[in-house]
Amino acid sequence: MKLIKYKPTTPGTRHRLKPRLTLSKVSPKKSLLTTKKKITGRNHSGIITIRHRGGAHKRFLRLVDFKRQNFDIPGKIETIEYDPNRSANIALVKYQNGAFAYILAPQDIKIGATVVSGPKAEVEIGNCLPLAGIPVGTPIHNLELAPGKGGQIVRSAGSAAYIQAKEGDFVTIKLPSNEVRLIRANCMATIGAVSNPDHKNRNLGKAGRKRHLGWRPTVRGVAQNPRSHPHGGGEGRSGIGMKAPKSPWGKRTLGVRTRKPKYSDKFIIKHRRAK
Repeated sequence: MKLIKYKPTTPGTRHRLKPRLTLSKVSPKKSLLTTKKKITGRNHSGIITIRHRGGAHKRFLRLVDFKRQNFDIPGKIETIEYDPNRSANIALVKYQNGAFAYILAPQDIKIGATVVSGPKAEVEIGNCLPLAGIPVGTPIHNLELAPGKGGQIVRSAGSAAYIQAKEGDFVTIKLPSNEVRLIRANCMATIGAVSNPDHKNRNLGKAGRKRHLGWRPTVRGVAQNPRSHPHGGGEGRSGIGMKAPKSPWGKRTLGVRTRKPKYSDKFIIKHRRAK
């Protein structure tokens, strides 16, 4: 996939890069749209719990079928569309029973292709089947962590996981983060990598486009005053003035592990940061 480079007719287009996408020129299907409430990083009490969010362009949510529930019913790819809520593209599938559904568009899938989900599906791009029926070394995405819960991981643009081994009721999976973990063999996954792999190479070109995406400015701690950040204050260009960096709330950061113990830790064979 190639990147589109703009002529520098304005400062905002001088360094702008975006992937060259071949998308269908259609409006999204209304029956698969719903409104998206703006949360802007606040909790149920209205208190900001995630900083630097807010002011995004209004969007509609596309109801993406991560469970691929139409088992053993062939579906035809009608369109490949842009989704403002994710980095990957989505595909509209029309099943033989007349139902429509959006799915994550895999790489190299074409309009008019047929996709099937279920234990009897063949190992072809876009088909969804249990891990037990997928050969070792096959790239997969939209991976379930619990049977029947729907795909939860490997859903961003260009990502893919790989099956490394099978033993008993579990399958060893290498995730895009280099983490290696065990997942039950009856969990579902979709064949192929996720579409839009050049998303990581894009250049927004100007700060205004970042604001349209819902991101507000981030100010360095050393540029703030001492009441706003532990790194603040000082005369002229000064350092942080302490042995280790701290978060805005005074906790040590950058090197301190913050992952909390989870019930699924026992399934991790190799952590993503392990060498």
